[in-house]
Order: sequence, then structure tokens, then C-alpha cells
Amino acid sequence: MLRAAGLTAGAVIISGGVKVFAFGASRPLEPDELEGARVHYPRPSVLASPLNLQGGKAAQAAQSLGLGTVGDLLEHLPRDRREARTVAELQPGESATVVVEVRSITSRPVRRRGMRPLVEAMVADATGPMKATFFNQPWLVQRYPPGTRLVLHGKFEARNRFRVQGHAPTSEAVAGAGSVAHYPASEGLSSTQILALVREHARALGDVLEPLPVAVRSHERLPDRATALTAVHFPAGEEDLELGRGRLAFDELLLAQLALLRRRATRGQASAPVLDGEPELTARWLSQMVPFELTGDQSRALEAVDVDLARPRPMQRLLMGEVGSGKTVVALYAMLRAVEHGYQGALMAPTETLAEQHFATVQGLMPGEAVATGLLTGSTPGRRRADLLGKLGSGELSLVVGTHALIEDEVEFSRLAVAVVDEQHRFGVRQRAALDAKGPLGENPHVLHMTATPIPRTLALLGYGDLDFTLLRELPLGRGAIRTFVASTERERARAYERIREELRGGRQAFLVCPLVEESELLQARAATAEFERLRAGELRDFDVVLLHGQLRPAAKQAAMAAFASGSADVLVATSVIEVGIDVPNATVMLVEDADRYGISQLHQLRGRIGRGEHPSLCVLFGPKDSPRLRALATHTDGFELAEIDLELRGEGELVGTRQHGLAQFRVAELPRDIEWLERARVQAGRISDEDLALSLPENALLAEALRDAYGSEAEAPIRA
Repeated sequence: MLRAAGLTAGAVIISGGVKVFAFGASRPLEPDELEGARVHYPRPSVLASPLNLQGGKAAQAAQSLGLGTVGDLLEHLPRDRREARTVAELQPGESATVVVEVRSITSRPVRRRGMRPLVEAMVADATGPMKATFFNQPWLVQRYPPGTRLVLHGKFEARNRFRVQGHAPTSEAVAGAGSVAHYPASEGLSSTQILALVREHARALGDVLEPLPVAVRSHERLPDRATALTAVHFPAGEEDLELGRGRLAFDELLLAQLALLRRRATRGQASAPVLDGEPELTARWLSQMVPFELTGDQSRALEAVDVDLARPRPMQRLLMGEVGSGKTVVALYAMLRAVEHGYQGALMAPTETLAEQHFATVQGLMPGEAVATGLLTGSTPGRRRADLLGKLGSGELSLVVGTHALIEDEVEFSRLAVAVVDEQHRFGVRQRAALDAKGPLGENPHVLHMTATPIPRTLALLGYGDLDFTLLRELPLGRGAIRTFVASTERERARAYERIREELRGGRQAFLVCPLVEESELLQARAATAEFERLRAGELRDFDVVLLHGQLRPAAKQAAMAAFASGSADVLVATSVIEVGIDVPNATVMLVEDADRYGISQLHQLRGRIGRGEHPSLCVLFGPKDSPRLRALATHTDGFELAEIDLELRGEGELVGTRQHGLAQFRVAELPRDIEWLERARVQAGRISDEDLALSLPENALLAEALRDAYGSEAEAPIRA
């Protein structure tokens, strides 16, 4: 069977296994090469056939892995390829994988009642022979006759015996060591058993459908999907493996880009209030109440927001700023533009602590301005909540800051025109859709998304392709420099506390951040409380120390923050709830315990709580000095540089939480490794969407089906006006 006619060489299914013709060069096939080739038409029914497994445990394991059909199995790709050992290298007690050839095989009865005959095979590779034992599988005598090549996984025991735990036939030559595909597995279905199943159903690779239009494959010089899958399961070499993997990564990235472009087009069809009147309130606010001169980046951000708000389509802009770059000023400006047009503005934060901090900041930026502002969270008392809801519904309340409580069904706005979503990646698609539904009748609010986590360009293309971007990289003038050190010894710890005391005696303040023991606010709260008590009785007994964590009652949190912000408290012992939103210019020292438990971006956010005034600041990170993350923090202060390093170290999945904003996690694509594939997919997605957004043309039918399978209702295309 030759697939990819006119494009690339493909896979040939032959009796006894799979042979892969190299397609690394992706050269067009010559006419004489096609002459006499048998045309194969894929049969989707073969892929839809159930994967019948013997034994309830194996069937349960397959179900847990999502392996219900033959098609599921063929799309279940190896996680990696592991080096097999040679027979001569094996040590007693060692678990290993070997590639061998059967020299002889027999079965003999076992005296224990109920046990099936024991199968013993003499196997060998180029380095020598050994005896392999298989339990409860007498049929293997017929399945693995002499000359059969096998991949065996098991335990090497004394007297040159190998107790087999998993096995599969292979067409690879036996040369001792070599690479063996290792599949994601589960108890009851091992990687070697999955390899055996893949080989058993290898012929069905010829029935894999090709979702890409011919024009895309031709332009990108890609092998067909069946050939790519074959190369990943049974590579003829590294070049074939990488090109096959790249083709599959391209598919994932293309579908993601198409979904983003459709989401953007859908939003573009909605209407929003036009806010293009002369600035009065905002002009007065900027000239009289903002206590500092705007940076160039801030001024450009305000101009971009003005352009967006003047359009009849909803603004969808991501404001991505360096720590301390002044995003809240831009957010408040956008909301005040709504107020001066007779509408309302709302700011939604992911946590109560952050919402409370934003509320305090907004109030501090509007001294004496008669703009009614409220705070609505899950902890708002019933009477106060009822009052706020009434004023939001009547329009008496112009601005509101809150948590997801703002999008509850009973919350009704009179005329919501601008919504700001802070740390927007921590809200799901449905939550943001619920916020859109709070707009005026028949209209959506303009939405300004904010994040204090600089996003690498790679992830910006991947996860935020449906938003316009504004970057704030400049910091306000007069900021003191921050020096960062990694400490690991008790001597360094003692010196760090002495430096803290020196700063406190000089009238400054300090943050002490407690370890991130687990992803549990309760455990963090306990750790913070214990550290608070220890420090108050120990190293910092001569100073006023207050405690802040997410488990405190709202009144206690507000009291701690007020004491620290006013300067009446010298030290704030806290968990990572302080990573965004807190602005205390007099704080010049931060100490982070067990810093290596945090990611680079989170540490950068924490560090951004100091260095906000004119005095030089010091950040001490307790952790191993050989930690790449901590070394990066000690070397770099630019959040965008750190974001790129973070992506290199951790991969895209941990950084942005793509599931939360509607994108599936990738099974094949890896970033930043696949940035070139992402760029190519983005270009092709744009071309396809421009020509056929609904994917209604015949050549795009299978691509439309793949998009629906990957993204469901999110893949629905808007109707062109």
C-alpha cells in the first residue's frame, strides 16, 4: 500500500509486521514509482472496532487509559523509547527490557493444582543465551515458534533465568541493545502488552483517515497521518521518528489555532456599548489624582483601550505587565471610561484576598472622587450583600470589585459596560462567558484581561491567540534595585535574619513567606502560623509581627494588611497569597522559605512585593544553590526573560493551565521545542479561516470533524454576517 500519493513515501503493511519506508526527505513520488501501486481506501469501521481484551483486569486497565477501540489504540503513542539491555549485561535481581530471538520453546506441567503449564523458552541475542519463563500462557508455544524475535520485560534471576512480566513480538533485528517503545500503561496492562496489541492491529494503520487538506500537506511537505503514526510506533530511524512526531504535533497545534480563531470570530460578532465620548472624569482623574507620572507603556495602553472602547464590538485585550508596572491604573481607567458614559465597571479577581487588595488600591487611587464603589465576595455578610445587589441592579453602584461571586445568577447589573478579569488564566471558559452575560440587554461588556505573569511569546501564540495584546515592561521612575541571593546554610540563615533586623531598625519593613508544603491553603496556613509564633518569640521578638494567610477570617486579613500597609507592623509573615496586589513601598526585604518548591514565575511575583519604593531591596531565597530556578532568579530581574526560562524548564502545561481557558493539553506537541511547528500551524490556520471559517468546503470536511472531536462545542463556527 502506498499512501500520500504524489507527496511522500508511506508505510507498507506486509505479512508479519510493518515496514516503514523512509520519508525524511518528503520527496514527491515519481510516476514510475506509483505504477502498479495498489490504492487503499481507509475504512473507518475498522478503527471503530472494539478492542477485545482477554481478562477483566486488562479490560479495566484499557478503559482507564481510554483504549476502547482499535483507533484509540493506534492513537495511544509511546511516551518515549528506552534502551534495551543485552543478555550479557543483565545482573541478578535487575528488572530490564531485552530484545531476543527464540531458539526453542516448550511447555511443561506444574504440580500445583489449578496452575496452567509453564512455558520455557531458550532465547538469545548477539551477546549470549538465557532461559525465559512465561506463566499461565501455554498458547505461546504456538505463537512464538523458533526464530521469532521478541521484546521481553521482566526480572533477571539467578542461574541465567529471566522471569517474563511482559512480552511482544518485534520485527526489529536482534543486535543486543536497542531502543524499545515505552507506552503509558496501567496496572493490568503493561507497556509491553500495549506494544503487542499495537503490532497485532498494525494493519489498521492503513485505515487511519487523513484530516488535512491536500493543499496544506503539500505546502508543508508533510507525510500523511497514517505514515506519521506508523513512524512513531515503529520508527526506521531517528529521522523518521522525528518527522512523524512533528506531523502529529502539527495536527494538534493547527486544531488549537483554528479553535482560537473561531473563538475570536465569535466574539467579533457580538455587540458592545460604544464609549467614545469626550473624557471628563478620566481626564480629571489622570491630572489630579494619579500620584505619579505614567510610563510610556501605560500611556500607550490607555490609547489602545480608548480605541477598543470606541468600537461597537467587545474589547478582548490582554494586559500583560511586569511586576509593579501599573496594570491597576490602566484597569481603573477603563472602568472609569464606562462610568463617565453612564455605565458600570467591574473587576473580578480569583481570590478574596486579591479582591480585597484591589478594592483598597482602587479606593486609594480615587481620593475624594464621588464614584460609588463596592466589594462583593463569598464572605460578604448577608445584609451588606443584599444592599450591594440592590445598588448594582439600580445603577446606584458604579464600580464593583469582587471574586466569582460577581457572576452568580442573582447578581444583576444595571448597565455593565467594562469588565476587568485579573489573573484571567485562573478562570474557566464558562466563568468568563457568565461575565459576558452580565452586559446590557443584547450587548456584551468590553473585557480587559490582566495577568501579572509575563507569558512567553510561544504560549502567547498558543493560548491567547484570540486576544489583543498590550505589554507593560517599563517600571515607574524612582524604584530601588532588588538584589536576590540564594541561601542554604545555617550561617547564611543567621546572616539573613541579621540583615532583616538591620532594615527594620532603619525604619523599613519585611515579608517572610512560608513554604509551599502542598497545594493546600490549610496546610500553608498551619505552616505560616507556626513560623509566625516561632519568629515572634525568636529572631524577631523585638519587632511587631503580623500574620496573613488565606484561611483567616476577612476581618483578620484586613487588620493584618492595614497594620502592615500603615507601617504599624514591621514584619508580615504570609503564604503565597501576597504574590500579587500588595503595594507597600516601605517594604525592602523578603525571605522565602523552601523557595525551590515554587515556580520561577511565582517567585518573581513574590519578589515584586519589594523594590516598590526608593530604597534598595533584598530578596533571600532559601533552597539548594544548584537549583536552576533559583539560579535564574538570582541572575535575572526581567519577568519576560524569566518566563522564557520557566518555559524551558517546566514545559507549557504547568505554566498557564491551558485547560482553564479552553485548550486541550497536548499529547504530542512540546513547547518550546515545537515553536517552528506552532508558527507553521498558525499561518495555515489563518489561511484556512480566511478562506473557509466554517470548514464547509469538501476538502475541509475531515478537518472539521477532527476539530469537533478535539474541542466539541468550542469548535462551532460563527455565522458570517
